[in-house]
Parts: sequence; C-alpha cells; structure tokens
Amino acid sequence: MSDMEEKTTHFGYQTVPEEDKAGLVQGVFTNVASKYDVMNDLMSGGLHRVWKDAMMDWLAPRDAQRLLDVAGGTGDISFRFLKRAPGANAVVLDLTESMLIEGRRRAEAESLSDRLEWLVGDAMALPFDDNSFDVYTISFGIRNVTRIQDALSEAYRVLKPGGRLMVLEFSQLPNPGMQWVYDRYSFNVIPPMGKLVANDRESYQYLVESIRNFPDQETFAGMIRLAGFEQVKYRNLTFGVAALHSGWKI
Repeated sequence: MSDMEEKTTHFGYQTVPEEDKAGLVQGVFTNVASKYDVMNDLMSGGLHRVWKDAMMDWLAPRDAQRLLDVAGGTGDISFRFLKRAPGANAVVLDLTESMLIEGRRRAEAESLSDRLEWLVGDAMALPFDDNSFDVYTISFGIRNVTRIQDALSEAYRVLKPGGRLMVLEFSQLPNPGMQWVYDRYSFNVIPPMGKLVANDRESYQYLVESIRNFPDQETFAGMIRLAGFEQVKYRNLTFGVAALHSGWKI
C-alpha cells in the first residue's frame, strides 16, 4: 500500500485525503447548524428523541459524575444527562463552533449554565488530562471522525478507571429487506428534505452516505474492544436503524 493510499479516507462515498476530512465535516455542520435540530425531528419522525432517552436509561446518570459529550453539537445529550443527575456536570465538545453556538441559544443551556461547559475540540486529540471523566458519550458523531479508532483510544485515555463509554450511532438493519426499504427512504427522501428545509441537499447527501459507510454492530463493537474497553455490549434501536454501544474502562 502506498503512502497516498494510507492517507486517504471516506467522506460519504468520496475518497479524500485524511487531512481534508475534518474541514469538509466542519463545512457540513456549519451549513446545517441552524436547522440541525429541526431536521433531526423530520428525518427520524422524532425517533431520535426516543433513542436519546433510551441512551440515558441505559447510562443511568448519577450525581457527582463528570460527562464528556463529544460531537455534542447543540447539547441534546448533555441536557438530558444533567436533568437526570442534578449534581453532575458536563462538557460539550464539538469540532464545529456554529453547532455549539446554536446549543448555547437553547433555553436549557441558560438553566444549566453553572454545570455545563461548551468547548471546540477534536475527538482524535482531546484537550484533557488522562483519567478526567466518569462518562464519555458521542451521539451520531463517531461516523464523522476521520480516524474512528483514534477517537475511541482518546475516549479510553480521558476516562477514569471504572468510567463508561456510550455511543449512539446509526447502524445496519440485520434484515436485508428492511435495509433495502430504509436505504430507499434515506437516499430518496432525506437529501430533498435537506434542500427544502435547510437549503442544503449536498450536506444531507453526505450524511446519508456516511451512515452506509459506518461499520455494522459487531464490527464496531470489535473496534471498541480494540481500544481497551471491556464488557462491550450493544442494543439495536428501531430494528437496527440506530444502535447503542456500551463499554467500560476497567
């Protein structure tokens, strides 16, 4: 394999230099930031809220815990975490500043401001010391990272011993017929919806393609184990449209 091949990655269905992907992803989320929450509701029929609540049910937030919510965007996960654990605190980290700006504008951000920090940062090079957090979450963000294995290794590094990783991400349906139907919806409905609502078809075309490129549940569970996590498990949501992955730093 040549050096050039080693330094390329996927951006949707395109092959791009690794060094370019972060900027391309930033461009996508800068473009969609103002309509991000509205589009999530429309694309999933509101199911993303159910999935995030299921994430909190399995996570069971506790007072005094410190959460790092990577690719935390507009704060959905951190808001839920802090409401369930009034004595906890959280850091929302995202590569795209405009997403964080939208999050800070939400009403929940004001009421939780004393326990919530917003920070621009890279999942592959977290600006924190080792053993700094009790919980690490990443929701619909890991597939956008240039080197997913590096991000998982960073998650392991910043978690305290006994800390927990939880990933919510779009996944693969185990039934081929259902996957075919879901693909038809994804490719034929979501990009036109993005054009209509956010005036941005291309960004939502990328998002759909990135879902299809993401590893299936078993493969991704293996990547989590490779990063050092133990007791790795996953749960399918809505037949596998999305999946929750959990792992512990023992």
